[in-house]
Amino acid sequence: MKLEYFIAKRLITAKDHKSSISAPIIKIAITAIALGMIMMIVSIATGIGLQQKIRQKVSAFNGHIIISGYNDNNSDVSTKPISINQNFYPKFKEVEGISHIQAVASKDGLIRTDTDFEGIIFKGAGKDFETKNLQEYLVEGRMPNFKSNLNEEVLISQYLCNRLALKLGDKFVTYFIKENSEGYNLRNFKIVGIYNSGFQEFDANFVIGDIRHVQRINKWKSDQIGSFEVFVDDFTQIESKGKEVYKETSSTLDSQTIVDKFYYIFEWLKLFDFNIIVILIVMIAVSTINMVVALLVLILERTQMIGILKSLGANNWSIRKIFLYNASYLIARGLLWGNGIGIGLLLLQKYFGIIKLNPESYYVNEAPVDINLFYILLLNIGTVVICLVVLLIPSYIITKITPSKSIRFE
Repeated sequence: MKLEYFIAKRLITAKDHKSSISAPIIKIAITAIALGMIMMIVSIATGIGLQQKIRQKVSAFNGHIIISGYNDNNSDVSTKPISINQNFYPKFKEVEGISHIQAVASKDGLIRTDTDFEGIIFKGAGKDFETKNLQEYLVEGRMPNFKSNLNEEVLISQYLCNRLALKLGDKFVTYFIKENSEGYNLRNFKIVGIYNSGFQEFDANFVIGDIRHVQRINKWKSDQIGSFEVFVDDFTQIESKGKEVYKETSSTLDSQTIVDKFYYIFEWLKLFDFNIIVILIVMIAVSTINMVVALLVLILERTQMIGILKSLGANNWSIRKIFLYNASYLIARGLLWGNGIGIGLLLLQKYFGIIKLNPESYYVNEAPVDINLFYILLLNIGTVVICLVVLLIPSYIITKITPSKSIRFE
């Protein structure tokens, strides 16, 4: 094996090899592998990154599983109250993998200023509300204080602020229609925080404040709420956890995962998995074809050397390994460049957000990336294995070369 490796190394570094016909073909093969690896790394990182970011945004405003009355299971507005006194609240002990559960209530309303008005959904949160889920979307101010006495503090989106010409610290009037549709309730709120999730479906609607406002407007008791939002530790288990949660709730309550509620979003996200697979297949195929061509040219160019080695007693497999070692070196060079450039591009996007996206189409302002070293390692291993396995086929041509003819080969 040492002799085979030595010959392969000499084959790679030979001066005539660098100036031979195969030199540009080999450079093309290395470039193809590098470009293929760049495309695969970027496609996986951006595809998974976009999926994770959208899931994160949807769950930040809705939780992973929503428990509500049957009247409100498909609505963003709470119409009928449910009791907060449930055996699964505040800790869902019956189901493992539940990280948090919080009580909320929502009410539709109308913000009116001197010049404009906008319809909104006022989402009431209580002392158990997990503010860190929305913290990363905060662009100005702070989160409202849900743990003190009833106050006028609210969190509003930058989208609504721009449309209503409001800013941090401003107060505004909101009108809520009474349950019997006779008249309206008026509430004054003060902006203490402005968020921008880039998810226009939420930014254009949600204003977040104290749940006690909704309870008073609807004339609910202090232990009556609109729904529970349940958060799970592992999103990949959301379907199984959703079924477990449903079994552990009473017959008067219904539960729904965000995958079911926002099925159109998650069905769209599944298309990214298909796109990633297609890109992987195409890029590996292109890289492999280029390596096959390079190896064939290299074998034909080294026919005389193959004949000499055979005349000295080398068997076919030993000579084939020499060329496979050479191919491995070329593949490694391509992967080195591909990984370096690919990861470099991802880091630039992650920290500088160079590539922007239309939030109306992609639900995010810039292309998110997920740099997962495990996936990158699998890509590299998979590329090397597939290329070398496929290269066994063209290397078979070595067995057909006879020393008597190849030594005279020019």
